Amino acid sequence: FDGQHLRQHVVPIRQGKFMEIAFGPVPSRRLGRSLGINNIPPKHCSYSCIYCQVGPTAAQEIASRAFYLPETILREVGQRLEAVRAQGESVDYLTFVPDGEPTLDVNLGESIDALRPLGLPIAVISNASLIWRPEVREALGRADWVSVKVDSVDEATWRRINQPHPDLKLPDILEGIRSFAATYGGTLASETLLVAGVNDDAAGVKAVARFIAEAGIRLAYLAIPHRPPADATVACPDEATVTRAWHILAERVGQVELLTAYEGDAFPPLDDPRGQLLAVTAVHPMRESAVRALLAHAGMDMALAQELVDSGELRRVNHGGEVFYIRHLRRN
Repeated sequence: FDGQHLRQHVVPIRQGKFMEIAFGPVPSRRLGRSLGINNIPPKHCSYSCIYCQVGPTAAQEIASRAFYLPETILREVGQRLEAVRAQGESVDYLTFVPDGEPTLDVNLGESIDALRPLGLPIAVISNASLIWRPEVREALGRADWVSVKVDSVDEATWRRINQPHPDLKLPDILEGIRSFAATYGGTLASETLLVAGVNDDAAGVKAVARFIAEAGIRLAYLAIPHRPPADATVACPDEATVTRAWHILAERVGQVELLTAYEGDAFPPLDDPRGQLLAVTAVHPMRESAVRALLAHAGMDMALAQELVDSGELRRVNHGGEVFYIRHLRRN
């Protein structure tokens, strides 16, 4: 598509006052201080993962299209970065980590290029469901750091945990990951999230480890659902099961890191506490302790959070013995 065509075919998005494209930075266990880029509105996705912290996917899709123009993303990210730096805060990565699957955005590659003048490395966290398409691999190839989801290489388990669009085929996705890994020049990581009784058995983890190693991926992350999931029945594996999975992966993959510890409450002071609280919780549910710390930095107390809960803009959810605040999203 040329620029004029894109402008004529951008999907109309409800630009509510607090639907920020750029949010954070948030503390990331993978990327340090990550300024998030929400290039997909809720919730356009090819999967409806049972553990998704954004919630279930009402209408799955796999057709790429334009959501926001690259110049819009550049403007929003640039403004957010300027505000963060004005407060003396630092950013390590600009990260595409939206309410849906980032590669559904036909402008992803152009948006990555548009952000280059900002001088920071760019990451994309993808479920890899569309990586069998050459144009998606080309777009991802423009990023400095890419994460691909590999929860299972077994067809039945994949369908159970990721609940993919019916037209997706697991062999195509796995071959797409192999092709991308063979040519990508940046840092490529895999991410496997374990759900108790679903994909945490030794045989399944061994198959995942074999695939990751044979694909040439040298950095693997192992996660658990430590934030409120879409399916309330989702449970974390016990410590022994996670440790076993780590050892299985470590035998085949060069570097394996656990994403099981809490990333902390180190959110920066915010110039717009209300707007950024809503923007962060739309993608990244926050523990009550983190919300309290964030508001305290702004000289505020939990009255604002309660106001947002009372208005229906935030939800308060109990999960794993902790209270989380989650943005109440209106699906487009």
